[in-house]
Amino acid sequence: MTTTISPQELSDLRRSGAAVELIDVRTPAEFREVHVEFARNVPLDQLDPQALLAQRGEADGRPLYFICRSGGRGKMACDKMAAAGFACAVNVEGGTLACEAAGLPVVRGKKAISLERQVRIAAGSLVVTGAVLGYFLHPAWIILAGAVGAGLIFAGVTDTCGMGMLLARMPWNQAGAAPPACGCATAGREKEGSGTA
Repeated sequence: MTTTISPQELSDLRRSGAAVELIDVRTPAEFREVHVEFARNVPLDQLDPQALLAQRGEADGRPLYFICRSGGRGKMACDKMAAAGFACAVNVEGGTLACEAAGLPVVRGKKAISLERQVRIAAGSLVVTGAVLGYFLHPAWIILAGAVGAGLIFAGVTDTCGMGMLLARMPWNQAGAAPPACGCATAGREKEGSGTA
């Protein structure tokens, strides 16, 4: 079970004057394109729960709110925190897309291709390459297309994507700077987490 909060509840919490520590776990390039005004960027592949908890202090039991593009990576961040023994991680339902639609203030920067689109482009390119080389050079190249298909099935079943994690580390996804961290507050409700980010 992942604790979640709706964008409207997050907005109400922030408007009430409560300090909200919101961590955006997308790549720096995605964050730079658009992010909730009071979020700070800690990419999922760089999220170190122990270091984050040590930074906050052992006695700090206030919630940490996690957000991504649409909810999937935020849930993974919450799961990562729970595995480290932190029970107050809260995922923002629907991610940045839902927050923007709900009217939360966002900061816009340089346009970037989302990680989800990058995965589709890379996977499609590999499948086409494998099929073309298999037809024109040697049938063994079709294995490339099959391997990519198997990887996509695995990603769908497990909600983890090796290609996405690899692409997140590419130089074009590392540009950008994060604003300073904010405080945090309490809110949220229990809900089974799912989805992709």
